[in-house]
Amino acid sequence: MHRKDLTEKLERYQASCDSEEQDRKKILDFMKSNCDCFERSNMSGHITGSCWLEDYDGEKFLMTEHKKLKKWLPLGGHADGDNDIIRVAMREAHEESGLDNIELVSADIFDLSVHLIPEYKGVPAHYHYDIRFLLRASKQGEQIKMSDESTDLAWFTDIPESSSKLDGGVLVRMLNKWKNFRESQEFCESVEFRGFKNISA
Repeated sequence: MHRKDLTEKLERYQASCDSEEQDRKKILDFMKSNCDCFERSNMSGHITGSCWLEDYDGEKFLMTEHKKLKKWLPLGGHADGDNDIIRVAMREAHEESGLDNIELVSADIFDLSVHLIPEYKGVPAHYHYDIRFLLRASKQGEQIKMSDESTDLAWFTDIPESSSKLDGGVLVRMLNKWKNFRESQEFCESVEFRGFKNISA
């Protein structure tokens, strides 16, 4: 997926709420007006790739306690010029989780957000135009390994209380999307199973 593909995905994307719709439009406008939108050197902001990474059984999700931001966050980071934002999200997931076996659940955008990153060690405050995808740990029992960018790394079944109101509840929104996705998957599997039984009978 490249710049044109990402633009098309953003144009098709159905936001879940007014604030996400506003962010969708901001990202599209930013991409159209900045040819270097994937570069960290764009000091006003840049496109980033992140993920909601579920475990093998689809019962937990992985979050990192970010060393610089001092917050629990989904895995993700800078594109550094790579306009294949799915590849960026996959790369960041591998690097920040230490997992070798990760698969893309869907090539559709899972969530998106525009948020301000505060000044840090001489780098001025700027915006991250973050595109998120749903990923899954594809090997049961593989152990996570914390990267140098984290102070902690853990699986969760709910948003940590310290992060529940982060960025206007965006993490809670993502959690609810994921729960709805899991419920729909379980429903489909149940229907398929019942249908199989009926055919066999």
